[in-house]
Amino acid sequence: MKKIILVLFCFPLLLQAQTGFEKNTDSAYANAEKGIYWALKHIPDSKNKISNDLIFEGELLAAVKLTKHLGGVKVESTGFKGTTKVSVFLFRSYKLLKKEGYLKDDVRQETW
Repeated sequence: MKKIILVLFCFPLLLQAQTGFEKNTDSAYANAEKGIYWALKHIPDSKNKISNDLIFEGELLAAVKLTKHLGGVKVESTGFKGTTKVSVFLFRSYKLLKKEGYLKDDVRQETW
């Protein structure tokens, strides 16, 4: 009888812990997306690599790395929320970046 009462007492705590995990994971993924958008808006003309930390009100939102490769750009963004960390890797071709408006027409991709 005591075991049944103990299980009934702990069940709501387990449900609350799982919803907190999902909320933190979703927030960390959203922060990683913010890092990707930041990197795509700040593609450098002369450098092959850039990295930056996005910080808002003293809290680390994302760590971003952008690397130019032959034929495109690779972005690695790691989003943070509390103790949860989510990493997203993205490769975009130069044609797609130009089509989406992230690259200017006068940029020479052949040298990258």
